[in-house]
Amino acid sequence: MSKLARSTASGGLIPDDGQPSLRSTAMALLRSLLVCGLVGTVAFMTVPAQVAQDRKPNLVIFLADDVGYGEFGFQGNAEIPTPNIDSLAQQGIRFSQGYVSGPYCSPTRAGLLTGRYQTRFGHEFNGGGAAGGVGFGLPLTEKTMADRFKAIGYATVCIGKWHLGGPPDFLPIKRGFDEFYGTVANTAFFKPQAFVDSLKSAAVQPIADEAFYTTDAYAERAVDWIDRHRDRPFLLYLPFNAQHAPLQATPRYLERFGGIADEKRRTFAAMMSAMDDAVGRVLAKLRDLRLEENTLIWFFSDNGGPTPSTTSKNGPLRGFKATTLEGGVRVPFCVQWKGHLPAGKVYEAPIIQLDILPTSLAAAGVAVDPAWGLDGVNLLPFLTGQAAGRPHPALYWRFGDQWAVRKGDWKLVAARPDNLQTRLFNLAVDLGEANDLSAVHTDKVKELKADWDAWNVGQKEPLWRPAAAGAKAKQKQAGKKKARP
Repeated sequence: MSKLARSTASGGLIPDDGQPSLRSTAMALLRSLLVCGLVGTVAFMTVPAQVAQDRKPNLVIFLADDVGYGEFGFQGNAEIPTPNIDSLAQQGIRFSQGYVSGPYCSPTRAGLLTGRYQTRFGHEFNGGGAAGGVGFGLPLTEKTMADRFKAIGYATVCIGKWHLGGPPDFLPIKRGFDEFYGTVANTAFFKPQAFVDSLKSAAVQPIADEAFYTTDAYAERAVDWIDRHRDRPFLLYLPFNAQHAPLQATPRYLERFGGIADEKRRTFAAMMSAMDDAVGRVLAKLRDLRLEENTLIWFFSDNGGPTPSTTSKNGPLRGFKATTLEGGVRVPFCVQWKGHLPAGKVYEAPIIQLDILPTSLAAAGVAVDPAWGLDGVNLLPFLTGQAAGRPHPALYWRFGDQWAVRKGDWKLVAARPDNLQTRLFNLAVDLGEANDLSAVHTDKVKELKADWDAWNVGQKEPLWRPAAAGAKAKQKQAGKKKARP
């Protein structure tokens, strides 16, 4: 309802200042235009506004790769300016406790696109075929976010790093996306080899252009795609390969950070700046087409930073990528939906990337069918203040022999940096997971371990394992058989 007017019982509008009704004024104007033969003009002018009002919201998901919790301006790091990405938090909501369900590239993507813990369907590790199984990618039995939105009339596209399977049946255009422009998995930033442009061919082909740089190319294609699909609701999924290794940047961006002495960190900063510019180009296109107000925009990273290899900083968190400590699973995370969600708010309760699908469906007016088995929840009531409490009673992780459960402010975790010893932390007072309280709160240890065990019963054995883990598993099994009498 406009602040300038209020509804009447008859359905008209009365300005709060008591002036003649807008409805009667509009009718008088319409009669005048009819006399002048301008009815067609009026219809032409009013239809686009009505269509814009009734249209379902667009959905844009920016996914960064291997960016630590301590990066970005909206996370408090001023070393590398990221004004465009920061604007999403400034004009939207920053999640101080935003998590991902897997501390690794492919598992997080599987959870994002299905809204389900990826361990429910065996997608525990990066796919690709290894000693422990076939491992092609996201099981074909799982419906994706693109499937859900395409079913309600959305145009869908994936632009960027897929990493959910390389064979034809596993690629985006067979998983609900109308169009795919990007790499099958991780790749070099210059001239990527395993590349697909579905407008040209569904086949994987190398890029020959010497000047091709993934981050810039993804921004260009995203802007073009939005322009081509401006007249219908759309889902744009843009998973960057930045900031994943190998660290590569163009001279244009390296020149911006000549003051950083460390070459690796300078390249990392240049890549981050390129990603921020890419996000900025997409946001500018939305504004130019007057679509930003009707677009729900998410930004997050797929896991914590692998600090030693790329210089990515996890801030106050302990641990890093591929661990179940906070540094592996807590990530930079924000959302913007102008006019629908508060601006400049920090949401303190734990949320997870599994929530993006049900929340986005709710924004589009779609009720989640319980038969879908989603683990994420609709965050909208919590973000607008209509619902109190925390969205999740507990969150769970399993990554090989590492695991964790968070319930309230308590976290029970077994991680490799701690030699898989079970440790208990109170995150409300110990964000860095430095003070193990397992010997003091033994009842809490038992409670959380029982919760995790009950959750784990509903998870599936990994469909494949990393090569090293698979080889060890085979050796262990062989040893058991040899020891039998």
